[in-house]
Formats: sequence, structure tokens, C-alpha cells
Amino acid sequence: MEMRQLASKWIKTEVLLSDSRVAGYIPATRFYNTSNLFHMLNQFGFVVIKPVVGGGGAGVIKITKEGHTYSYTNMDKKSSFAGFDAMVRSLSTVKKKRAYLIQRGIRLATIEGRPIDYRVKVVRTNGVWEFRSMVGRLARKGLFITNLCKGGTMMTAAQGIGQSLSERFVQPKKNEMRDLTNICASIFEMNFPELDKLGFDYGLDEMGQIWIFEVNTRPQ
Repeated sequence: MEMRQLASKWIKTEVLLSDSRVAGYIPATRFYNTSNLFHMLNQFGFVVIKPVVGGGGAGVIKITKEGHTYSYTNMDKKSSFAGFDAMVRSLSTVKKKRAYLIQRGIRLATIEGRPIDYRVKVVRTNGVWEFRSMVGRLARKGLFITNLCKGGTMMTAAQGIGQSLSERFVQPKKNEMRDLTNICASIFEMNFPELDKLGFDYGLDEMGQIWIFEVNTRPQ
């Protein structure tokens, strides 16, 4: 499979959803259309939409429904609307004609109100996957995306977990991310034998549950 095609977040999500060991860690994900958006907002109240192809947090938009008010946040700009149709019309000018996914929104654990997630990188050397890094990425104040290229702050996973949840979560959650990464790396290797680098984006919600947000086949 061409790397260009593997840039598709949908293909990578489908690969993981096909394996029962990890499917439960993936937030509900659908292709973007107005019907899917309407139903997912009614079901979850909060979703994130992201381009099918893209990285660095570009084009990622948070959408919420509270009562009859619909809002979306693009970077640090929040727009609110009295109805769904008005919001969708405005949203279409922001997302343009690119293909998007909708993912159930996860209320991440935070440090001083700033969400944090985790990037785990592995590389394959002589057929063996080796861990290279496991770091926390703390969103810049006022943003919901954590990407370092958008002003996020890097810290160790232990610091991030300890400060956003509690010290007792540090070792169990690091171990769980490690185990998940090993399983996911083997799934990807089976499906795409040419891959030799992977970056996994994990989130820990306010209860400490781990979620797999994304897999990067060319992690920076």
C-alpha cells in the first residue's frame, strides 16, 4: 500500500477497529457528513472533527452542543449558533471541501485547565519494535489541541500523568500505553510490512481511561 494512502486516518482507524484487543480504546469515529455530525452531537454532546489526511493539529475543530446552542472552536476562536443548520453552514466555510472524520470528544485530564495527551514513538530495527519515547504534550493556554507545533509544552509522561491525575496512576498507565503500543505495532506490521516507524497519540480522560486518538506512520 502506498504511504500516501496510508496517510488516511480512516484506513488506520479501521485497521485497529478490526482487532478486538484494541477496538474498545478507540473513540467512536465516523466519516463527516451532516447526518453523522447531528447524530453524534446528540449522542455525545461533544465531538472533534479532523481532516482525513493531515497532521500537526491543522484543521482540527471541536464542536459542542449544549441545550439548543451549537458551538465550534477552531484554534482559539469559538463561534456559537442558535441552531444546527446555521452552525453547519459556518463550519463548511472553515473546513472547506476537505474530507473529514468525526470522533467522539474525550474530556481529557488537565493541568491547570490545559488538556494533556501523550505521544509514544516506536521504530523497527531488524524486525523488532523498540520504544524511542513516551512524552506528555500539554496544550497551550486557551487551546484544546496539544500539538507542540501549535505551542504545546512537552513533559515526561510521568510528570503529565502525575500532575493531571495522580502519582498512583503513573506506572499503571505507562505500562498500559506500552502494552497497547506493542499490540498496535504488531497489528500494523501485519497489515503494512513496509512500516518501520510509528507514533501513537493517546489520551487519558478525567477518570484515567486510555484512548487511542491516532496513529502516525511518519511521526515527527
